[in-house]
Amino acid sequence: MTKEDLKIHLDIFEGPMDLLLHLIKKDNLDIYDINISEITAQYLEYLDIIKQLNLEIAGEFLVMASTLMQIKARQLLPSQVPTSENEGPDPAKELIEKLVEYQKFKEASKFLETNFEKNKDNFYKSTPVFDSGERVLEVQIFDLLAAVRRAFKKIEEKQHADLLKIEEFPIDKKMDKLIMLLKARPWVLIDDIFVGETKKRGVITCFMALLELLKIGKLLARQDQDKREIRIYLNPENKDKDYHNLIKQQEEQENGK
Repeated sequence: MTKEDLKIHLDIFEGPMDLLLHLIKKDNLDIYDINISEITAQYLEYLDIIKQLNLEIAGEFLVMASTLMQIKARQLLPSQVPTSENEGPDPAKELIEKLVEYQKFKEASKFLETNFEKNKDNFYKSTPVFDSGERVLEVQIFDLLAAVRRAFKKIEEKQHADLLKIEEFPIDKKMDKLIMLLKARPWVLIDDIFVGETKKRGVITCFMALLELLKIGKLLARQDQDKREIRIYLNPENKDKDYHNLIKQQEEQENGK
């Protein structure tokens, strides 16, 4: 199985507004006073990581990239005075207004979700049982990608002399690596899975291995909502099952067998 074999669509992928809010929150920026140049650079960096990971990108991510570059270009151009009232709306101001509205929507949604969790026993005769697949959705995709970004940065900072050496990165070996890590510990931080990787391709293959193991239910992921750290666990239901068999079962289910 190679990276090319794993063209993955993530249902947990959120939209471009979520990515922008993630970048703003990550750097503790004021939503009304964001540095468009810096945000644009980081946004494009995340898009590049998504492409390198061979993940499918929704069209609205590219539309937002175009909008950000348009705003950046407009800010770099010399200001024209006097400003005409017919010049049209300010795209930067419009974007900020949309971000503020979207942030309010997200906060309201989170409030409702939190209250539902607190009061769910009032609506069910017994507490509902959620399967392990639903638990994975607790992890924010952009925090997963942030871990890849950190791993990339470490590789760039190290500047190893052997970086140009040709190496093979079979995804099966990376899947074995993750499972061996978790056999020695009850859980690992997501950054731990990239330890020892000296090539971007190695980081990418590790990430693809993680996604595949989450998809087939061999592993579970949890995210601390305060620290936002992501922990990876062996799924107790499948810890003794060979992942090759789980992959086969998944493929049979997808093929309707």
